[in-house]
Amino acid sequence: MGFWDAFRLKATQHRALRVAIIVGTVLTLINQGDLILAGSVPEIWKVPLTYLVPYCVSSYSSAAMLSSKA
Repeated sequence: MGFWDAFRLKATQHRALRVAIIVGTVLTLINQGDLILAGSVPEIWKVPLTYLVPYCVSSYSSAAMLSSKA
């Protein structure tokens, strides 16, 4: 199985989504929690990036692992 085939697998995408939700939430609370608790709105572009980075890392690492097994 090639890298891109493994990257497009539903299992890879679902795993990456679960990781992004958990890790992204924790990182948002760590990095923007004081602003959120104070009732302020954090810089809006930072929040999606905080979720996107763990999604990309997880999907890449899963695909790399699956493609190296073949």
